[in-house]
Amino acid sequence: MALGLTGAAGLVAVARAQRLKDLPLAAVPFLFAGQQGIEGALWLSLPVAPEGAASSIFTYLFLILAKSIWPAYAPLAVFMVEPNQGRRRLLAVCAAAGAVAALYFLGSIFSSPHSAIIESGHIVYSAEPNLPMVISLLYLLATVVAPLLSSQRMVLLFGAIVFVGSIVTYLFYWEAYTSVWCFFAAAGSVVILAHFEGAWRAHQSAARA
Repeated sequence: MALGLTGAAGLVAVARAQRLKDLPLAAVPFLFAGQQGIEGALWLSLPVAPEGAASSIFTYLFLILAKSIWPAYAPLAVFMVEPNQGRRRLLAVCAAAGAVAALYFLGSIFSSPHSAIIESGHIVYSAEPNLPMVISLLYLLATVVAPLLSSQRMVLLFGAIVFVGSIVTYLFYWEAYTSVWCFFAAAGSVVILAHFEGAWRAHQSAARA
């Protein structure tokens, strides 16, 4: 269900994007669709062969998307559509933070074993041993704070959804934080779609006037 909704949201958002620099933000739902699709595959493979090759591949693919690609991608997507120069400077800082976090997690993912298990109705991924607090803060700066710095209402709303989702997940689903938080973030895809749908409709109305 989530895969279909986020994938459809991405298709429409990309079709409605009017500028080349809009495409990274419009494609955000595709990243969430990929994550949801990989988790769907894990739900099928883990009960059958939890330590099998398929489960391992899907686990690493999910972690690369969630922990490495997303923190590098998110602030850049917001940066590219931001017209305010002051906010762009702040977003550049967020992008640098995301790049550092992405590189750290990428190195950790491939230098130490990672696994996933089904526990209490959620997929729980093994965490990095002794994760430095600064890396967690850099990750949140890139993925949560960056959208909140946008001057565009719908992007700001998307950031608010991600922010609230991160708090709820931290408080109630800590063991499955990576999996559940990404589901909340995927729910924000409808806001990305609304952003581009509204801009496209406004452009069409102006063209007919």
